[in-house]
Amino acid sequence: MEDVLDLYTLPYDPAYPQVCMDELSKQLIGETRVPLPPAPGHVARCDYEYVRLGVANLFIFFEPLGGWRHLTVTARRTKQDWALFMHEVLEQYYPEAKKVVVVMDNLNTHTPASFYEVFEPQRAKALAERLEIHYTPKHASWLNIAEIELSVLARQGLAHNIATIEELARQATAWQTQRNRQVGTVNWQFRTADARIKLKRLYPVQSSDSQLAAQGTSCDSLS
Repeated sequence: MEDVLDLYTLPYDPAYPQVCMDELSKQLIGETRVPLPPAPGHVARCDYEYVRLGVANLFIFFEPLGGWRHLTVTARRTKQDWALFMHEVLEQYYPEAKKVVVVMDNLNTHTPASFYEVFEPQRAKALAERLEIHYTPKHASWLNIAEIELSVLARQGLAHNIATIEELARQATAWQTQRNRQVGTVNWQFRTADARIKLKRLYPVQSSDSQLAAQGTSCDSLS
């Protein structure tokens, strides 16, 4: 936790851009009957029944200090999909960066080893070496700023039924374009000093010198 929080205090460096990465599953849902559009004196109406059409995945990377984000929609969320997405991030958006500093959760697909599922070993190693990964702790995904962006996306762009992966990609791209145009950088306020106060219960309890001395005496007497 403190590793990620300290990272957020660093200034912008184009040679080492900070990127937060996350992903979101979206249930594709179709209508069983054609919805009725609004008419004079009547609101739009749709049937309560629906049909499940599978699940799609959205990858996002968000640069908090640059204030912009990019989304990619995939049919799956495998190691290969993650590797191709991160290849896009490295080669298309940060080709000149020495290293891309990435904050993400420790899902088993989020590992440099995934590059070897897609690319030749030499290429996979070169891609892995351009990543500096900082994993969020378990049960602390809130430390990933990209999760905030996905929450906004879910409320603003994906709150209605979406039936196809093509429509999902269109909605995600439209939201991304508008969000990049209107939203600036993120001013992250929660610091390591705050964590040590507000999350004090999560830190180990340190024994005092007198307690340590008493423990030592007890051990000596037993021996």
